[in-house]
Amino acid sequence: MKTRTVIIFVAVCAFLAFLAGAWVSFQTRPQKSSASRKILYYIDPMHPSYKSDKPGIAPDCGMQLEPVYDNGSVGGGTSSGAIPPGNVQVSPEKQQAIGVIVAAVERSGGTHFLRVPGRVFPDERKVYRLTASVSGWVQRIGKATTGDRVGKNETLLSFYAPDFLAAVQSYIFALGSLDRSMAAQGKNSVNQMDVNNMSLHNYRNTLRNLGMSDLQIDEIAKTRQPTENIRVAAPAEGLVIARNVYPGLKFEAGTEFFRIADLSKVWVLADTYGSEADKLVPGTPVKVSIPNRNRNFMAKVSNVPPIFDPASRTLKVRLELDNPGYLLRPEMYVDVELPVTSSPMLSVPSEALLDSGLKKTVFVEKSAGIFEPREVETGQHLGNRVEIVSGLKEGERIAISGTFLLDSESRMKAAASGISGTPRQDPVCSMYVDEAKARTKGLVIESGGKALYFCSEECLGKFRKPAGPKPALVKANSGAKPTTQPNKAMGHSDHTTQDKQQAVSPAAESDHSGHEMHGGIK
Repeated sequence: MKTRTVIIFVAVCAFLAFLAGAWVSFQTRPQKSSASRKILYYIDPMHPSYKSDKPGIAPDCGMQLEPVYDNGSVGGGTSSGAIPPGNVQVSPEKQQAIGVIVAAVERSGGTHFLRVPGRVFPDERKVYRLTASVSGWVQRIGKATTGDRVGKNETLLSFYAPDFLAAVQSYIFALGSLDRSMAAQGKNSVNQMDVNNMSLHNYRNTLRNLGMSDLQIDEIAKTRQPTENIRVAAPAEGLVIARNVYPGLKFEAGTEFFRIADLSKVWVLADTYGSEADKLVPGTPVKVSIPNRNRNFMAKVSNVPPIFDPASRTLKVRLELDNPGYLLRPEMYVDVELPVTSSPMLSVPSEALLDSGLKKTVFVEKSAGIFEPREVETGQHLGNRVEIVSGLKEGERIAISGTFLLDSESRMKAAASGISGTPRQDPVCSMYVDEAKARTKGLVIESGGKALYFCSEECLGKFRKPAGPKPALVKANSGAKPTTQPNKAMGHSDHTTQDKQQAVSPAAESDHSGHEMHGGIK
């Protein structure tokens, strides 16, 4: 019994000690003073010019008003005002954490090396196709196979053809007639010898046209013996790129036996686009390299104009180069570095550009830590830079890295504000509207060569009024005192007018009480 009492007493003491420690810790903890951040007024997050001295709901979009503190922060953030939909606010610490680097837009030019893929092809002028001129049967085939190198006059195959028999016998008979003419003497023998020489020349051409090599024709001239096996020899040194024969093959006239290419000089067809190919003049030296082999070759741009390839939608630029050791083989892929010289132009690093296929976007730093997505038009690509045709000015600062993270944040900000497409500002009430939704509702007009988007029919009507007061921001008189106009309908006070501070005109004030504006687009 005594033991149970002691245990209970100890437990109670421990609990009381815990409570005492917690109370002391609470009393000594530094308390956040509510006066450390004083609320000055409340603003409409979609229309920062609207101010109220009390919290509530914005009259234009139905969103909760955000407090503005005396330290310049808005709501829970640290900015001095609301930012447009899609804009991103990134602190310097966060920029460093996610790898955002900012650089100025500048003009650049000079010579750039364009790296493009290329493909090796044999020189069409040095490709030999060995075809049959008569019908026959293949008797023997040499050792050469596809991919082998062969020498000039190397025997590739032999075949039998009945059409050769008469031509060979006629050639041997012409040789005998020439010998007899040379042995005879006299004027008549000289004339006969000329006739025999002409006949011998014709018979020799006949054998050559039928497919017999000069080497075998000379051999028949020496032996004066007819042959049934006609040998096909390589016309030049080269590489066998096609072999279409086998022993016993019965072929017809026109059958291709072998295809041999002289690869001492080859072509490389490089894929380029129009703007790049136009800058490559004939004779320009170009560097060609074999991937992963550390072998480089120097080529020259051919005089032949580039050929358009509809499959790849590129212009094929022909390069001509020597091929020592036959290292470059047909159909091989190579890397080509094309030197392209350009005049100074406005350009940005290619990493700064986000290309969705339908539009190209960069992130412009509007102020410290505030990035605005902006659509641009691009031109040619030179090295690791892209030409900017419109959308940017020289000297503007843009994000050149970390743009994918900025784009993700921008899309979430725009979606949270109810704008899923491109945000546009209403020229009457300065509200931001969704471009696609405004077009669907017909709230867009052309003025001054550009499209203007509106949040409602009322703003559109006010803009079209020729004599009506245009909503605009006006400055109060320098001697005016701060005034506050209560809004009975909404229970809010209107914005405060101070020295050197902008205030909304009466026409603009009526926008808040008279109709709904585009914080939430109808």
